[in-house]
Amino acid sequence: MNNAFKILLAAAAICLIWLSYDRITTPIKFIEQKDIREKEVAARLIDIRKAENEYRIQKGCYAANFDTLMYFLKNEKAKRVLKVGELTDKQLESGLTEQKALKLLATKGAGDKATYEELVKMGFQRDTTFVPMIDAIYGEGYNVDSIRYIPFSSPRQEFALDTATVTTGSAGIQVKVMECKAPYTSYLNDLDHQELVNLIETQTKLEKYPGLKFGDIQSANNNAGNWE
Repeated sequence: MNNAFKILLAAAAICLIWLSYDRITTPIKFIEQKDIREKEVAARLIDIRKAENEYRIQKGCYAANFDTLMYFLKNEKAKRVLKVGELTDKQLESGLTEQKALKLLATKGAGDKATYEELVKMGFQRDTTFVPMIDAIYGEGYNVDSIRYIPFSSPRQEFALDTATVTTGSAGIQVKVMECKAPYTSYLNDLDHQELVNLIETQTKLEKYPGLKFGDIQSANNNAGNWE
């Protein structure tokens, strides 16, 4: 009986130790995984923000869905100006502008050979080319097809994308706004359930979005990210 009791007592002690260890390590592991995953999710959100900002520059509004944004990235061209050489203070003071400099180069110095030779010597050049929008925003080799999907989501989920127009200031100025977001449940769902529930409850009580997002369709915030 003594041996059996000792075995039961030892088993109980081991069980308590394991429960205590698990209670301590589970939140730590959850936070570690949350931090790792949110770095990738935030990076993807930043890439979406780059595309949306360029879309607004070109179109005057934000893309309201990913199909529209993807078409823009894959089919539009971006103007790229190659700039070599800068006009000197002396040249600027004499009234030379970049437009005049380019005209001199085009006419091989008609009317002002000395300035033309100076420009040639300094390698002054301004060339405009058009490159694919994807390359202009991200550089060559970027996989744009993955931009709409939330990392670590299973099954694969898209970021929630929305646009709106809000009125700001006493003058009633209308401003185009947007937001793009990924809830905790999309990229943390396979982690400890109770820790996830606790995290969502905490954010909700603080009146904060339970996940990562940039922008806001309720007010203009310059497309700031809630992780920044």
